[in-house]
Amino acid sequence: MSSTQRNAAGTAAEPSRRRVLGGIATTAVAIVGWNTVSQTWATAAEAGSSDVVPVPGLVGTLETAPATVEAFANDFGHLFDGAPSKPWAVLRPGGVDDIVKIVNYARANGIKVAVNGQGGTGNDIESHSVYGQARVPGGISIDAKGMSKILTIGSDHAVVEAGVTWGQLTDATLKVGKTPPALPDYLYISVGGTISIGGIGGTVQRYGLLCDTVQSIDIITGDGKLVTATATTRPELFNAALSGGGQVGIIVRVKVKLIPAPKRSVIFSLFYANVETYLADSEKVLAEGRFQVHAGEMLQKPDGSGWRYKLEVGATYNTTPPGREALLCGLQDVRADAVIEDVSFRDYMFRLDGYEAVLKEGGHWYTPKPWLSMFLPASKTKQFMKLVEQELDATSLGGGFLLFYPFFTSKIKRPLAMMPNESVVYLFDLLRFPNPGEPNIQGMIDQNRRLYDIAVGLGAKRYLVGSIPMSGADWQKHFGNRWTGFVNAKKKFDPNNIFTPGQGFFA
Repeated sequence: MSSTQRNAAGTAAEPSRRRVLGGIATTAVAIVGWNTVSQTWATAAEAGSSDVVPVPGLVGTLETAPATVEAFANDFGHLFDGAPSKPWAVLRPGGVDDIVKIVNYARANGIKVAVNGQGGTGNDIESHSVYGQARVPGGISIDAKGMSKILTIGSDHAVVEAGVTWGQLTDATLKVGKTPPALPDYLYISVGGTISIGGIGGTVQRYGLLCDTVQSIDIITGDGKLVTATATTRPELFNAALSGGGQVGIIVRVKVKLIPAPKRSVIFSLFYANVETYLADSEKVLAEGRFQVHAGEMLQKPDGSGWRYKLEVGATYNTTPPGREALLCGLQDVRADAVIEDVSFRDYMFRLDGYEAVLKEGGHWYTPKPWLSMFLPASKTKQFMKLVEQELDATSLGGGFLLFYPFFTSKIKRPLAMMPNESVVYLFDLLRFPNPGEPNIQGMIDQNRRLYDIAVGLGAKRYLVGSIPMSGADWQKHFGNRWTGFVNAKKKFDPNNIFTPGQGFFA
């Protein structure tokens, strides 16, 4: 892993880190520009040199203080933490103009740039990538917290800056009886970062990925231009930015669809002893559209003797609760173990708050995250899950879980959100939170790669989150017949290849 990080950082020497650019100096030395010959930041003593390109004037700050760059070298996955992943500077933007200036500056001087979502709660604020996707070794990391305003909430849409979290947006829209139609399970992640990789939640079978609910974006392309893109205006840029992993620009504003918010949800947790009955009932309720929320998971049996499956489905309402018997009619005989809860809509949307607290108390929140996230073709799902049941044990999950549920590919509109070539696919989302001190993290990553290769052989596609070692050839195979279009969009909108190197698509 370390050699990969060193290669990504390039050969330039690391500049002094006890500096702050374009703003308030926290130490005695301030940076005034970039030395194009030595490829290091230049101090005031070098200001008169013809080799130094001055830093543009900023409303915000460009910082190189040690604590700042160290914080932006790490992410939620903790698999690429440390010095090789450090940016040379962190932009705290004072507005969109600051980002435009820095993109132009970076392009002119061959400096890489990536946005860092800085999500989370309390003091645990960091990039929520898990395999170094947001890292920018030797480059400039842009703190998304500098663009986190909710600009407008209308009757059927909201306009937000890209650093707003889904939790902020949900609470703001619920005040006026609205909600985004698609939300992630964990709400404390940025809107811009999520739609850049797709975004998925329990309403995907109705509304598609989170990026499918986006109506327009304001994005800064690699030539330093701020433009608006929609499905009909600059569609090539729109389609390359949504689910494109941050390769063609920096999304700064988003217009996202809103729908009326229900007041309450009846949530059914139905348990299955084997994958066959789970698949049958999952696809039955999917085809019939019985529920507004449709999720599920593979989990350990209570006695630890193996695996069982949980179908988690929800019916929403305002005043009159739905008939429970009608909703469960024709399903397998699972009522005896069923757990049925009637909760407020907001409580269900924020349901992971309590689980986050448990993971933090047990130390699992802070361990490395060798996650494996894929989309499986329904026709091969049983075969693959039988293998997974043999591959995994209790230590494979630690404090985590394996999300597993179906949806229609017809709901997925953005072309770079790669899906298996079937009408129904299953999300397979192995969200490992290893036990503290787990010695076999590398073994889990190796297992991810092995399972990924098997799944791809069955027609699966990966989701852009997750911890799977990938080569350039792997990515080309992943994007398939859309690879050429993606390459062309990259050349057109990021001709100097400065954006988001941590994804590794075009390394």
